[in-house]
This record gives sequence, structure tokens and C-alpha cells, in this order.
Amino acid sequence: MRVLIAPDCFTGTLTATQAAEAMAQGWRDGAPHDELDQLPLSDGGPGFVDVLHGAMGGDLVTVTVSDPLGREVPAAFLLTHGDEPTAYVESAAACGLHLLAADERDPGITSTYGVGQLVLAALESGARRIVVGLGGSGTNDGGAGLLAALGAGAESDLARGGLALAALDDHALPGLAGARERLRGVDLVLATDVDNPLLGLQGASATFAPQKGADPATAQALEAALGRFTEVVARTMTAPMDLLTGRPRRLDKEAGAGAAGGLGYGLVVLGGRRVSGVQLVLDAVGVDARLGRADLVVTGEGSFDWQSLHGKAAVGLTERALAAAVPVVVVAGQVLVGRRETRGLGISGTYAVAETPDQVALAMADPVGTLRERVARIARTWSPAR
Repeated sequence: MRVLIAPDCFTGTLTATQAAEAMAQGWRDGAPHDELDQLPLSDGGPGFVDVLHGAMGGDLVTVTVSDPLGREVPAAFLLTHGDEPTAYVESAAACGLHLLAADERDPGITSTYGVGQLVLAALESGARRIVVGLGGSGTNDGGAGLLAALGAGAESDLARGGLALAALDDHALPGLAGARERLRGVDLVLATDVDNPLLGLQGASATFAPQKGADPATAQALEAALGRFTEVVARTMTAPMDLLTGRPRRLDKEAGAGAAGGLGYGLVVLGGRRVSGVQLVLDAVGVDARLGRADLVVTGEGSFDWQSLHGKAAVGLTERALAAAVPVVVVAGQVLVGRRETRGLGISGTYAVAETPDQVALAMADPVGTLRERVARIARTWSPAR
């Protein structure tokens, strides 16, 4: 049997490449006669640049940027050449949750300023298309820090985290028009794993801030602060028109505006357009051709939960596999989605590495070994005996 092993990263423990290797080792343990094809994936979050570089080649350009708390960190973007030089930027390299210690996680004060520095570096490299992968952030500032790095306003106003935006005055974005002008003629693309708006019950603060360290009161305060930020943006620039309705677009309601703590909103304000991060990656790695040679797909991620159902790698890959009539099984650190939902998506089976607190602790202590062992058992179930 020919098995395509194509996981995303297991956030906090394994990169997509490490997960693919551990899963492949496990499958060889359980079904050594099978033919394996390893294909690490990303949905725009951590690993975005590494996965694309492995698939497409190009030049990795390393620069020094600010992390979410303003400390200097190295970050790389991928530059590909051709008729339209393209830079692929991984926002998590500058504002990722993984850059923060557990006791530093506070989305009220973390900033996306470093992502703006990456975008500037991509511009200076000559890129005429800039694709920003969104996901895995430790921020909730609506992209205000990004705008500050591009000269839209003072760092003291925009780069101190989401809570500081509550105190913005009406004229806090004097350079916004200039920042937008700097990107004129550049195709700015948001590659995002979620389609949430900026505000509301499905917005950045309500949905994602608690995962980044916010308590309920802080999440509510962030919602109000981002609301103030959108008011200042609306006073500063004329919203583009919706070609279908002839009315001004509500940029905060754009799909993906709430991605990466609202970083999507900042990019939309600059003229960016959204695409599915996982679909972009799947096209780049040539997944359809790989599916044409596969009898089974094994994918995975750290936690397969309700968020996974909205644009994450496993579900995006399943859509492609269904079109190719190839069954898919999901292996995740934890599975928090019911069988009815997964079967409705066309997933043939889901398997958790850890189901009890003791198993979770063991998986965190030995992510490679526990994933390998679990996949070996799955292989013996799915692979025909010889």
C-alpha cells in the first residue's frame, strides 16, 4: 500500500517535518512493507516558510526583527524569483506564541511590530507579491504594531499591545495613507487558517485571546480596544467600495480579519486580500499529483478540535483527497471532534495520541516516541497483512 504522510505541526512539540518523520517511523514499525511518501504541511502558521522552501526552493533571507515583547530575534522569509518575485513571510516568526515563555503570555501587551519589519524587508528585497502566513500568534493588537513599523503612526501609540489602543485619539494614524502608498503595486496576500472577523463573538478577542493568556476581563477589554482602533482607521481612510453592493466595505468584517489576533485586519487595511493558507500550501507542494499515487492519506496536528474544521491543514487536505477518492485518517495529540462531524467531512478515522491526563503528560515529555508508537498501531489496523 502507498501511504501519503502529510501532517501539520504539532504546536508546541513538533514541527511538521519532525511530525512527518515520527509518523513515518511508526508506520514502518507497524507495516514495513508499505511505500511511504512524506509531505509536511502548513496552514499559514508555524512552519509556513520551511514547508514552502522545501517544496519550491528559493532564497531564505534572514533579518533581525522585534518579537512580541520588543526583543530582537532572527526571522527568515522566503524569496522566490521569476516574472513576479514573491516573498513568503511567516508572521509567527516575529509574533508567535512560541517566542514567549508561559509567564510572558499576555495579549494585552504583545505587538505585531516585528511582522511589519518583515514586510518592510520583503519590500526592500524587490518582491512584487508578499504572502503573509497567519497563525500561531501571541498577539491581539489588530495589526496596529505592523502599521507602526510601516510608518502609519507612532510606536508609542500602536506598538504597545492591544490594550493601549483603547486610548488612541482620532489622529493617531497620520501616516496611514503613506503606508498604503508604499505597498501600491504590490500584491499583498493574507494566507490564513481561519476566516473569523475582527470583532464580535467570533472575533479575535473572544475566540483566540484566551488561548494566548487573556482572562475574561482582559478579552473584553481587548474587544473594546480593537473597536476603538477600527473607529480611528475609519476616520483616517476612506473604505474601499464593495463592487457588488456599491457600499463601503466593513474591513473589520472581512473574512480573516480576526486571524492572528487581528493581524489580518491590519493587512486588509493596507490593501491585502485573503486566501486559504492550506490551499495555497497544497498547491505549492503539488499535493494533487502526490494524491494520485496514494492509497491512503495520514495527516495530523496537535489538537483536532472545532477550529480544525475551519480551514486547518487536515480538513483542507481531506477535501483534496476526497476529490481523488483517497481515504484519510487523522492522528492528533488530542481529538476533540465527534465522529459525526469527522465523517461528515469525509474523514475515515481519527486517532488521539493522548486521551487521559497521564497520557497527555507522557506525550508532552516524549512527543516523537508517543506519536511513533500510536501510528505503528494504526498502521497494523489499516495496512493489509502480508
